[in-house]
Amino acid sequence: QVQLAESGGGSVQAGGGLRLSCAASGFTVRINCMGWFRQVAGKPREVVARISTAEGPAFYADSMKGRFTVSRDTTKDTVNLQMNDLNPEDTAMYFCAARPNSYCDSLASRHEDWFRYWGHGTQVTVSS
Repeated sequence: QVQLAESGGGSVQAGGGLRLSCAASGFTVRINCMGWFRQVAGKPREVVARISTAEGPAFYADSMKGRFTVSRDTTKDTVNLQMNDLNPEDTAMYFCAARPNSYCDSLASRHEDWFRYWGHGTQVTVSS
């Protein structure tokens, strides 16, 4: 079993930035892909970014390219999401997700159903 714990959410003014972290624990050796999703109440969860836990590229949703950067720290089993130039439309609950035995380079990895493990989320609120 794998546990994911997000941290780093909070409130920020438009134009500001936040750094989210996701720490994985438990049986993490088989985790190959970790992702960030976000969800606004009443709307579907949408993908933000994905990254392989070993070497490999990161993938971003189009609206996040250039503003968000996902990175990994393999020594700590942690994935980070640096968010810059935030705007009120980025306000959401942000979730960390992980999947074992598969890498992030498939189209399927853009969908929440593809991921097996989930954190409880961290709230990000951007005020104008």
